Amino acid sequence: LDTVQARGMLHCGVSGSAVAFSETQADGSVTGFDADYCRAVAAAVLGDANAVMFMSLTASERFIAVQSGDVDVLMRNSTWTQSRDTDVGMDFGPTTYYDGQQLMGRVSDGFSGNSGIADLEGAIVCTNAGTTTEKNIAEAAELGGVNITLNSFETGDEVWQQFIDGACDISTTDGSALVGRKVKQQPADEEWVIFPPTPISKEPLGPVYGQNDSKWADAVNWTVYATIILDEYGINKANVDDWLDEPGEVGRLLGGDGELQTTMGLSADAFYQVVKQVGNYSDIYNSNLNPVGLYREGSANAGWKAGGLIYSPPAR
Repeated sequence: LDTVQARGMLHCGVSGSAVAFSETQADGSVTGFDADYCRAVAAAVLGDANAVMFMSLTASERFIAVQSGDVDVLMRNSTWTQSRDTDVGMDFGPTTYYDGQQLMGRVSDGFSGNSGIADLEGAIVCTNAGTTTEKNIAEAAELGGVNITLNSFETGDEVWQQFIDGACDISTTDGSALVGRKVKQQPADEEWVIFPPTPISKEPLGPVYGQNDSKWADAVNWTVYATIILDEYGINKANVDDWLDEPGEVGRLLGGDGELQTTMGLSADAFYQVVKQVGNYSDIYNSNLNPVGLYREGSANAGWKAGGLIYSPPAR
């Protein structure tokens, strides 16, 4: 935390090519759900959501960048697993998006939304190297007694070019990524289909940072929690100024009486700045993910009161 504040700039690792999560635009800007959570951390820690240097990293590069300190935090659709948490030398923050691995095939090849692992016999399957998806599909095929040819590539763009060119029968990754790619890249003369209906794995995605730095972890984690709590109250980018004198939990989070941000090494209004400059959880989610057809309603990413898993500890 002290290092980032002294530097005046957050170094945030992203994909740069993950549709709706982090996409590098022609002008060099980075947009998406993960990119906005980078901005949220910058707003909380530095008071300026634009004080971010984005670093685009491949799946193989991302964790090395965390371990080496090249990035302060990784917001790169990275799955929280036991080995990564305990053996690789990193810590994971709150899950910001609950995902699951699925597969994409062509209807013309006989695949449908009800297809499954058993239907992959003899298929050429493409995915990203150095990912949980690579391990999951290999294990699922082995356990199911299904013979596949698994080809792994360094970047998501390479995977999708192989699929578009017909070099792969199947592409597999997190379901959210498949939805985004289908929306943006499905040719007019083809129909791509995502399956199976129930994902083959759990993929909890969220921030990743260096191990055993609790002060920095607190800053990142409570930035995420603040976006969730304020969302529960209906406090968003557009109306946050109307709530500044609110007592209780809202008042504490926005910097009023009883606030705890200063004890964390942040400004009292740190989380006000997050919502004012970037938004609450729904602001961030809806602006980035709704356009590609990913909606909170009825999903694991709905709030806990709506039957989902998005939930925060109390701010007190």
